[in-house]
Amino acid sequence: MIGNVQKHELGFYEIKDKPTAEELQDYYANKHYQEASSSSYEFNYSKDELEYFRARDERYHSVAKKIRKTGEGSFLDVDCGEGFGLSYFKEQSYIVKDLDFSSSGVLSQNPDCLSELVTGDLFELLKIEIESKNTYDIIYLQNVLEHVIDPIDLLNDLYNILSLDGVIILTVPNDFSIIQKEAIRRKHIDKEFWISAPDHLSYFEKNSLVKICKTTEFNVCDLLGDFPIDWYLYHQGSNYIKNKSVGKNAHNARIELECLPTKQNMDDVLNLWHSLGGGVGMGRDLTRILTK
Repeated sequence: MIGNVQKHELGFYEIKDKPTAEELQDYYANKHYQEASSSSYEFNYSKDELEYFRARDERYHSVAKKIRKTGEGSFLDVDCGEGFGLSYFKEQSYIVKDLDFSSSGVLSQNPDCLSELVTGDLFELLKIEIESKNTYDIIYLQNVLEHVIDPIDLLNDLYNILSLDGVIILTVPNDFSIIQKEAIRRKHIDKEFWISAPDHLSYFEKNSLVKICKTTEFNVCDLLGDFPIDWYLYHQGSNYIKNKSVGKNAHNARIELECLPTKQNMDDVLNLWHSLGGGVGMGRDLTRILTK
């Protein structure tokens, strides 16, 4: 037991006292209402940040094309946030759709995608997709699995709407990672700063992410990392947890460094992120590629 989290039999950590489905629905309804009523989405991203979003989508699209042997089809983004992935795949001539609690992010950053957006409770919307026997060739699940009460149930729902040759691109924060645990042991940080209930109910690192995916019927393919910004915790001049004032600079450096490899051959880029994520379990986020 660490604070209010406990270790699941599959190796990931989860909040000990999880909210009910109704409580969680109310929480996100209020949260999205507050975001829509405030200016939380009303800002402009830098050129580097927009390049970062696009590089991420190009990377995932390249992986999907290698597996599916085609660069066309249908695309579903589950809780797309601001809609950058949705916009990218629409630009690539995919038939796109997004399920989200709120339209605020898409309205602010990618309003041209509003017609492809369906809002409401995610699980109810997924149930409608299953009952309608809809299937999709690429499904994005970007930083969503950690938010739900039962992550295995969500994966099983997505299995039912994935086409036979489809690909799920599943990204989660890399929490309780070897970098974070060693940073605590060496006293670079003094607490598990990544625990953030009720927003995050489950916490995955390399091994537990593999285990939870293998409990489903999916074929577990590649595992990719990204730039391990937690490396910055090991230097007092860049430790953004102990010194909040360096957080913006740490973020900007992370964006610039992650964009740097995009100028190289895509296979080399994928090998880099595979070595970090699938090899040594490093990266602020981990992305698991799943197929039927």
